[in-house]
Amino acid sequence: MIKKAIFILFLGFLSVFSQNQSSKAPNFELENLSGEFVELKDFLGKGPILINFWATWCKPCMEELKIYNKIYEKYKSNNLQMFAISVDNEKSMSKVLPFVRSNNYKFQVLLDSENQTARDYYVQTVPHTFLINSKGEIVYSHSGFKKGDEIQIEEHIKKLLKMK
Repeated sequence: MIKKAIFILFLGFLSVFSQNQSSKAPNFELENLSGEFVELKDFLGKGPILINFWATWCKPCMEELKIYNKIYEKYKSNNLQMFAISVDNEKSMSKVLPFVRSNNYKFQVLLDSENQTARDYYVQTVPHTFLINSKGEIVYSHSGFKKGDEIQIEEHIKKLLKMK
């Protein structure tokens, strides 16, 4: 019982510690919807980068992407960049392009059908969001989505952009 309590306390400490520590974002090279390859390292140093892992079969993802599109439109002139990385598999991948077009998303949509990039970022469930600073460090990570989560991500973006 004591060992279990110590282990739980350790996990809690590790969780708090990891939230306060930034780690280097793994580089990726993924195909966009136009068939071009996009590499993360080419965008580092230009401003904060919002990365969202999602799938067409995920209802919370659909809701979150609409909100992120508004946030992206609001801050892109301040050098916010966004990559929505679809983890749809080969069966559902054909739904990505029509979905993105029908919603008129302005951010880049990348395809990770093999889920290699999702594994590199330790994504267990979608949606999962990361915010990367200009140095290429992950400064925010959040799994899941519920109304109100966008307020927190927008505050982090403003902080990175040094806005009030």
